[in-house]
Amino acid sequence: MADARVSAQPGLWNMLRAAAVGATLFLAACASGPRIVPEAERPAPTTRPTPVAPRPIQPGLPQDVERHRIALLVPLSGANAGVGRSLQNATQLAVLDTRSDAMRITTYDTAAPGGAAAAAQQAISDGNRLILGPLLAEEAREVAPIARRARVPVLSFSNDASVAGNGTYILGYVPAQSIERVVNYATRSGIKDFAGLIPSGLYGERASTAMLRAVEDAGGRVLAMETYDGRPGSMTSAVAKIGRSPFQAILIAGSADGAVTAVPLIRRSASGKAARLLGTELWNTDSAIGSKAALNGAWFASVPDNYYRQYASKYRARFSAAPYRLSTLGYDAVLLTVRIARDWRPGDEFPAARLTEREGFAGLDGAFRFGRDGVAERALEVQEIRGGTTATVSPAPPNFKGN
Repeated sequence: MADARVSAQPGLWNMLRAAAVGATLFLAACASGPRIVPEAERPAPTTRPTPVAPRPIQPGLPQDVERHRIALLVPLSGANAGVGRSLQNATQLAVLDTRSDAMRITTYDTAAPGGAAAAAQQAISDGNRLILGPLLAEEAREVAPIARRARVPVLSFSNDASVAGNGTYILGYVPAQSIERVVNYATRSGIKDFAGLIPSGLYGERASTAMLRAVEDAGGRVLAMETYDGRPGSMTSAVAKIGRSPFQAILIAGSADGAVTAVPLIRRSASGKAARLLGTELWNTDSAIGSKAALNGAWFASVPDNYYRQYASKYRARFSAAPYRLSTLGYDAVLLTVRIARDWRPGDEFPAARLTEREGFAGLDGAFRFGRDGVAERALEVQEIRGGTTATVSPAPPNFKGN
């Protein structure tokens, strides 16, 4: 391999020689005095961005500052799981129907370990500012003090007026109201002498008290009242005692099935042959009430059914199942919240004072409003079982204007 030969170009040589002369002069200058080097221009100071600490990861639900946090406390397991699921589905349907994106409803299982109290504590810990539920009166009693300490109102689905007050509101259908309504209608229809067939237990105790008060206020008389329980022969014995009195109407303050059992016994007595049968709001929870031939001609008071059939059809189409009748309480609780949410800033306390506004609210179950005692007063209608169906014989008022 041949070596490459490099020959210097004249221009390059002149450049090297000039550089050597410059270097000699530079060294001479260093030797003659101190070296002065001009300071270079400093770059303009730059502002560094302040580091942002990452948001700590906390247990519970994700932070949501733009929507209202609402807890739904219902049983999702155990004996009442079906009712709880129906209430949960109803709240979802209401959110969809109102097209509200201002609320975030989280469901907590009151039948899980720790019960309703643990569910309420978790709901409050998660930042919820309103509680819908729980279902049962004993659960509401557990939840009430926990919610009250946190200043979180409770809209319970219970019908037990004794748990209402101090921040707990009762949405359920209170038996005293339906008894008063049907008794008033009966007295206006000419009935003055009443009898009562009452189931034993707390519901029966309250029903009997309500009946005595309603009949007295309406100017009538209670000539006989007997209780019965589940023991064999108990109802037969109670009806036999009632049959000794000359009554015009008898209130059967139990379920529709219980009334069907009692009617043949009632018709055997002289007074019972032509007596008008009266029922409570419990009868309306039976979707087949109209087809019970034994109750033909009976009157009972309940929330109006004007919108329920439409709601039930929509519910079945979405969830492939029939709703429980009281699931409308969950739907109407959402409607109420949507209305109040217009003046409720996310993160603030729920404006509970709005709940007792005199004009009340409207829902699937008609007009209702809360009294200062926390119990929902409802506009009720009277229905008559007639020819395999029910017919409204005294409509519910559409609102509370003038009251």
